[in-house]
Amino acid sequence: MLPLTSSRLLALWEHGAPRHPLDRALLLFAQAAPDIPAEQLADRPLGECNAALMRLRWSSFGSRVALWLDCPTCGERMEFELMPDQLPAMQQPPESVEVAGQRFRCPTSRDLARVAHMVDMELAADQLLLGCAGNSEVPGIPREQIEGALESADPWADLSLAFQCPACGRDGEAGFDVASYLWEEVDVSARQLLNEVHLLAQTYGWSEAEILALSPARRSAYLARVAP
Repeated sequence: MLPLTSSRLLALWEHGAPRHPLDRALLLFAQAAPDIPAEQLADRPLGECNAALMRLRWSSFGSRVALWLDCPTCGERMEFELMPDQLPAMQQPPESVEVAGQRFRCPTSRDLARVAHMVDMELAADQLLLGCAGNSEVPGIPREQIEGALESADPWADLSLAFQCPACGRDGEAGFDVASYLWEEVDVSARQLLNEVHLLAQTYGWSEAEILALSPARRSAYLARVAP
């Protein structure tokens, strides 16, 4: 894994900012798993991608993940921290699972891309499973059974977090999109870095490369001396 140094983070942000979220996730995946050939990333199981992105997140921003959620019933804002021991164990997902004699591939980013344009979520879920089965017809197996088998085989593919609202007592689950969360942190950090580069370049006449080569501690020390 290549750590997100200041220069790498800015380069990643520059290339990913105008792209579709699925493409951004693959850019982050390439950073998190440099040993995997770029042309293979879109065909790896989603759980492998998400777990790699979480490891990249931990190494770049720390192990504590701050989250918030508005209760869908009463609107109460819930804030909490997600720690590594609250997440599934990381393991390499299998290429496929067998359900009632039918084999299904674990979903990939390429599978998501095929249904990304669809607005009917039920139809999209059916089409996703069709792609994973490699069939042109819906297999005669309940969708819940297939989804349960895939979730057990690749729990990182679609992370959900249980919650209980302290105000109204509502219980529920909320999805956690690792790629979107990490990209937001990259975006915020990149914009902050650009502000720092602008201020130090304006003050000292240094180039962007010279400023980014400074350690965070030295950069902060200079910023403290020039910040209004």
